[in-house]
Amino acid sequence: MTGDEYKQLLGVHCYLHIPFCRQRCNYCDFFLVTRQDLQERFFHALDEETILRTAPYHDRKVKTVHVGGGTPSLVPSSYLGGWLETLDGQLSLDDTVEITLEANPEDITPEKSRELVSLGINRLSLGVQSFRPEKLHALGRRHSADQASRVVAAALDLFGNVSVDLICGVEGESLDMWEQDLHAVLASGIPHVSIYMLSVEKKTKLESLVRRGMVSLPGEHEQAAMYLKACELLEEQGFLHYEVSNFSKPGFFSRYNLGCWHRESYLGFGPSAHSFTVSSQKEIRSANVSSMLRYIASPGDAVLSSEIILEKERNDERIFLGLRLSSGLLLDELSGYHQGSRGFEETLGRLRAQGLVDIRDGVLVLSRKGFLFADKVAEELMPS
Repeated sequence: MTGDEYKQLLGVHCYLHIPFCRQRCNYCDFFLVTRQDLQERFFHALDEETILRTAPYHDRKVKTVHVGGGTPSLVPSSYLGGWLETLDGQLSLDDTVEITLEANPEDITPEKSRELVSLGINRLSLGVQSFRPEKLHALGRRHSADQASRVVAAALDLFGNVSVDLICGVEGESLDMWEQDLHAVLASGIPHVSIYMLSVEKKTKLESLVRRGMVSLPGEHEQAAMYLKACELLEEQGFLHYEVSNFSKPGFFSRYNLGCWHRESYLGFGPSAHSFTVSSQKEIRSANVSSMLRYIASPGDAVLSSEIILEKERNDERIFLGLRLSSGLLLDELSGYHQGSRGFEETLGRLRAQGLVDIRDGVLVLSRKGFLFADKVAEELMPS
């Protein structure tokens, strides 16, 4: 296969980071800005970066586009449409392209929804986080529980392909309370759910509150029980647990996320966005500058760092990302990384005895319990 044939076969995914938010949630450590007056300048810079960055990839088709943030639903639809036109003018969008927009419920009005559909956006990812008022208040979310339910129902009617995010492990949350959120999702008819355990990230407001003893979160055992309850209830209702945090009805997987987990090429646009490109010769990872003012001033120099991924790191990534998926890793491939060492066999035997991994038809997969310790298991299975 020639290099050109290889690139055409892989295609490319695109990620756009829109960093604007009304305020920072107390648990969030993503790159964002609250200066809404910068939106117009940002999108002018974004068009410039997009034109420059896509030049080497004109022969690749775009498989998916994921618009994340920040709060992408906060910006005018006309800005989103303008950027999609720029992208379409540079690259060839696949006929079946998946275009996902992350959105907050308070932004999604009937008019806004119709505008998004007219732009070609065909998948909505709603940051619901909870359907319970007291939990939304604890998380600092701006939407109400009733608003979340109404928006989910309307989005399902218009988009069909809709995902919701839920967070477990908030202060004062019990397993029974968490089940209320899960049953609300199941009753809604949502075909895709992402489950996250609340984590205390450095330099967040939540970290400060926890450190000062002003907030006390459920412990690891309580959070683990919530995660396992989500696995149980969602799988009972026909959801496929296809990745550590993601559950989908058949046909509603996130194609963008699967592309990233399978280590396919993706181009990231906007401040703090990351890219990963694969060719027949090498793999390159790069990251954009995490500064809005620097990005606007020089979008042609948005890439802050870039590195060629060496074989050892590639193999480690295959293990780390492959284990996150229910499809798992080929045991022969994993064994090959270790060159048949006895240490690998001993580690594998111990992980099986602990109930963390299973072997099915020559494929190594994490058990439900193993998903709780996915990172730890991956580290143990990486060649030293």
